Amino acid sequence: QVFLVEKAGRRSLFLAGLMGMLISAVVMTVGLVLLSQFAWMSYVSMVAIFLFVIFFEVGPGPIPWFIVAELFSQGPRPAAIAVAGFCNWACNFIVGMCFQYIADLCGPYVFAIFAGLLVIFFLFAYFKVPETKGKSFEEIAAVFRRKKLSAKAMTELQDLRRSEVA
Repeated sequence: QVFLVEKAGRRSLFLAGLMGMLISAVVMTVGLVLLSQFAWMSYVSMVAIFLFVIFFEVGPGPIPWFIVAELFSQGPRPAAIAVAGFCNWACNFIVGMCFQYIADLCGPYVFAIFAGLLVIFFLFAYFKVPETKGKSFEEIAAVFRRKKLSAKAMTELQDLRRSEVA
C-alpha cells in the first residue's frame, strides 16, 4: 500500500477510491432493484460489494491518515489526528447503528444514499484537497495561502464590478 501511495499520489488514489466506491454503490443499487426480476443480479451485487470494499481500502480508508498527517505542522498535528480519528469512528458508529433502520426505510435504494454522499465527498476532495506527495509542510501551506489570496482577490474584483455597475 505504501509503495502504491508514493507512486500514484495521495489525492489521485483518494479520488479513484471515491469514484470506484460511487460506481459500486450505483451498481449495488441497480442490482438490488432488479433482483426480483433477474436472479443473477445477486452475483452482480456481491461483486459490487467486494469492489466497494477494495476501492475503500485503496483510497478513502488509508489516505486520509496520510493527508491529515501531512497537512498540519508538528504543533497542531496530534490534535488534528485526534479530531480526524474521532470523526472517523463517530461516523462508523452512526452508519453501523443506523444502517438497518435506513435499509428498512429505503429498501433496495439504501445504497443510493451512499452514492449521493460519495458524489459530495468526491467534489469536495477534487476542489479542496491538495496533492501532498513529495511536498513539505511549507509547500502545502503555501498552496492554501495562494488559494486563500486568490479567493480574496476574486471577491474584491466582484465587489469592484458591482460598484461600477451601481
